[in-house]
Amino acid sequence: MDDWNTGNGNGNDDYNAAMHQRTEELYRIPNAVSDDQGIIELPGVVLTDLVIFPRLTLPVFLTAGPNLLAIEEAQENMEPVIGLMKREWELDFPESGKYLGIGIEMVVGRLLSVADGNSSALVQGRRRVEIIEVLEDGPFPRVRARVVEEAIRVTRRVDALMRTTRDLFERCVQLDRSLPEEAHLVAMNINEPGWLSDMICTSISLSIHERQKLLMIVDPEERLKRVNWLLAQELDVLQLEDEIQTRVQSEVDRSQREFYLREQMKAIQTELGEGDIWTREINELKEKIQTAELPAEAKTAALKEIERLNQMPQMAPEVGIIRTYLDWILELPWNTATEDNLDVKHAAKILDNYHYGLGKAKDRILEYIAVRSLKPKKDRQPILCFVGPPGTGKTSLGRSIAEALGRKFVRLSLGGVRDEAEIRGHRRTYIGALPGRILQTMRRAGSINPLFMLDEIDKLGADFRGDPSAALLEVLDPEQNNSFSDHYLELSFDLSKVMFITTANSVSTIPPALLDRMELIEFPGYIEEEKVEIARRFLIPRQMEESGLDEGEMTIQEPALRKIVREYTYEAGVRNLEREIGRTCRKVARMKSEKKKFPRFITPSIVEKFLGPPEFLLTEAERTDEVGVATAIAWTENGGEIMPVEVLIMEGKGNLQITGQVGEVMQESAQAAFSYLKSRCRELDIDPGEFEHLDIHIHIPEGAIPKDGPSAGITIATSLISAFTERPIYKDVGMTGEITLRGRVLPIGGLKEKILAAHRSGLKRVILPERNIKDLVDVPKKVLSDIKVIPVTHMDQVLDVALHPPVERKQRLKIETKKTSKKSPAKDSLTEGSTTKA
Repeated sequence: MDDWNTGNGNGNDDYNAAMHQRTEELYRIPNAVSDDQGIIELPGVVLTDLVIFPRLTLPVFLTAGPNLLAIEEAQENMEPVIGLMKREWELDFPESGKYLGIGIEMVVGRLLSVADGNSSALVQGRRRVEIIEVLEDGPFPRVRARVVEEAIRVTRRVDALMRTTRDLFERCVQLDRSLPEEAHLVAMNINEPGWLSDMICTSISLSIHERQKLLMIVDPEERLKRVNWLLAQELDVLQLEDEIQTRVQSEVDRSQREFYLREQMKAIQTELGEGDIWTREINELKEKIQTAELPAEAKTAALKEIERLNQMPQMAPEVGIIRTYLDWILELPWNTATEDNLDVKHAAKILDNYHYGLGKAKDRILEYIAVRSLKPKKDRQPILCFVGPPGTGKTSLGRSIAEALGRKFVRLSLGGVRDEAEIRGHRRTYIGALPGRILQTMRRAGSINPLFMLDEIDKLGADFRGDPSAALLEVLDPEQNNSFSDHYLELSFDLSKVMFITTANSVSTIPPALLDRMELIEFPGYIEEEKVEIARRFLIPRQMEESGLDEGEMTIQEPALRKIVREYTYEAGVRNLEREIGRTCRKVARMKSEKKKFPRFITPSIVEKFLGPPEFLLTEAERTDEVGVATAIAWTENGGEIMPVEVLIMEGKGNLQITGQVGEVMQESAQAAFSYLKSRCRELDIDPGEFEHLDIHIHIPEGAIPKDGPSAGITIATSLISAFTERPIYKDVGMTGEITLRGRVLPIGGLKEKILAAHRSGLKRVILPERNIKDLVDVPKKVLSDIKVIPVTHMDQVLDVALHPPVERKQRLKIETKKTSKKSPAKDSLTEGSTTKA
């Protein structure tokens, strides 16, 4: 396609004179004369990326092709040409044909050759024409068109529109540096609306698409309205550009002014012998680094950054980054340490003053202090993990350990941390980068050997940003943490002198590699006796003080305290217990403040009056000896509980069903107990054929509470045997133990809690595996004096203790064993004591 472009019109005086001469030549070419039908026929040229409006003159460049041939013929005949524009936007111009329906009659001046072999000419638009037909038979198109006559009547409305347009154009000329000031003067002297709109749309910056749309608008008033709207848009853009330019220029001026002032200040300070502030600050930083007790690696890195800082301008963006980095190096406790208090008796006294129980954790800490006091050759800090239910004193014990050792205590909660950079920090290339939370906490501690508690380590998460538990592998490894590297500092920091203690509610979510680096210390849930003692020593005095009650004004009696523990709380720790004690104290404090008579001794009845009806009820032991109902003893996080096991047998097809929201392990225990019963049916005087015609239903009450574990095995077996042999089970016997298919009784866990639950529920005898006798050392002696503990190794021993002696059994349902005979109706009723339901 032929190239048709506008020139820039710049040049020297000779060039301007030549342009003036060429413009004079344009006026010598007359307009085309129409025929009787008002149609003119002229050579056509195709305008590419160019729109020419009537009465406007501009230079163009031409390349060899049909356009050049058409212009040469028009010049030879001293006639105009018609400019055609190809259709590109169908939606805007729906006329049919290859070209737009409106063209421009224009004259082309003398052609001049330019250096690149192309030609240059001046073009002047004359009139809009309506394209009738385009003939493309020859070397260039010929166009038949009708001249569009524009009405030039200026009404008051059009006059107002023209004034508005001139005002907008004037403001655009003032803001747009590319528009000459003479453009506004030209617009002021144009009195025709069509001419004014054509002149303005040629001057301002518009797209080819928008210019073609304006050329297509024949009505001058409508065209002027469109130009007015375009001027308003252009003015908004120009005002925004001017605002931005003004702001940028203001910033540049301010920066230059500050630079000049600083240079003047620098010169004045140099004359006074004071030196400039920037140099003085760098020298102070260098002095701090030289005097600080930094490791060789850290000192070398800091001095290197100081040299970089000295070579930078004071206002350079990286200055703040380097200053922050140096501040971190100077503020970290590289060698600052506190002296440990290695007095074992002092530590034991502090731990006992603040905590009741927790013997294993206290012993481990005292062992550590004792070893440190002997000054071993290799000092190694323990990395402990306190595991237990919420509210059992894990975090508070860590604080007490720090006080006993004389170390600073810092705590970092890891709950919900999902980003590996939270532990190791971000690299300095990131904006706003900082060290990880490990080094941030070490700076807050101010010593290199604090007691560092990592709370809720089992709540760590992982996502696309990395796994923070993997970053903790180096922190909690004694063989590696002497050179911990943070992404921000990229220097080795010694964490080997830190005593790390982590806490968790469960180890199931801790990665094995991380768990292997820690020494586990379990915090079992407090038993009732321990809760009562903790409340007496710590909780009641603290709540009385917080409630404004003086010492001795109120006393919670032990029966009332036990009632709160049993009937108003159900937890492993003591948080809810403290809340309920606090409620009781506040009730008394309110009565005291209202000048009412308040109780000085809190009894169980007053507790129920203050706290309302009991929220939890303990499972009670059976009141009578019954068939098919045995008492199991279970362990929970909140302590031990008794759990009745009921067995019901009925006519059926030999199915075994167990209910009560039991887990898979307990279901397998029931299957094992049932298999043991089948294997011993001869010794127990049970007809083997009965199993095919009876359904067995085992139920563990309180079905809303999930239950699992193998320790109810001997209890289920005892209930099954009792139901089939009709021998009642003693109501004062509780039992726990796992059963095998051969009837052996295997050891279980949580014995202390189970024995205390049996004692609390009024049981007199407890059957347990013989291999668990060693665990009775943790049970209080008072409890053991009230309960008879019976160790067993086999199920036969369990039956001898738990069941009544055998008596003559009632006649059961007779079973036909011959397959050829027909089944007869049952003669005996199953309701004659053959099964018992609790």
